[in-house]
Amino acid sequence: MIRINLLPHRELARAARRRQFNILLGIAVVAGVVAVVIGHSLIAARQSTQEARNAFLEQEIARLDSQIGEIKKIREQTQALLERKQVVETLQSNRTEVVHLFDQMIRLLPEGLYLKSFKQDGRVITLTGYTQSSARVSTLMRNLESSPWFESAGLVEIKAVTVNNLRANEFVLTVRQIQQQTDDANKEGGKA
Repeated sequence: MIRINLLPHRELARAARRRQFNILLGIAVVAGVVAVVIGHSLIAARQSTQEARNAFLEQEIARLDSQIGEIKKIREQTQALLERKQVVETLQSNRTEVVHLFDQMIRLLPEGLYLKSFKQDGRVITLTGYTQSSARVSTLMRNLESSPWFESAGLVEIKAVTVNNLRANEFVLTVRQIQQQTDDANKEGGKA
């Protein structure tokens, strides 16, 4: 017997393929949506982790900035203390210098010469005084030049004046104090 299929088998096969396509399409859409959701969650998780790291780094940077500020203050205080220490050391090293300076001046002044003023500006000393004779000013300058404490004695001016109804010569001269000798004298003074 011969069988004849009168049913529309092609349409059934087409319908079955359509159903299969629709199912596969649905699965692909669901898989795509799931992939997008998972990708979005992973990106959001990474972003929140990075934001947490950034916040932590900002906190650490702020903490380090405050520490840097404290370090700068400490350095400034240290520098100020070092400057004060240097001033104290300078004063300490120069404290006997004035005594030696006046001692040398007393020893070097010739008789008949009187000092009116004594001014020191750094290492330069300006002497102003009176004398009966200008030769005594020359003697004072020679004495200053031969002293181990002084150098470069120079006469600025000498003029005739009347002091207490007596005729005298007023002079102004400059001399430079020698630094090395002062340091040696301070060392000797420290040993004594």
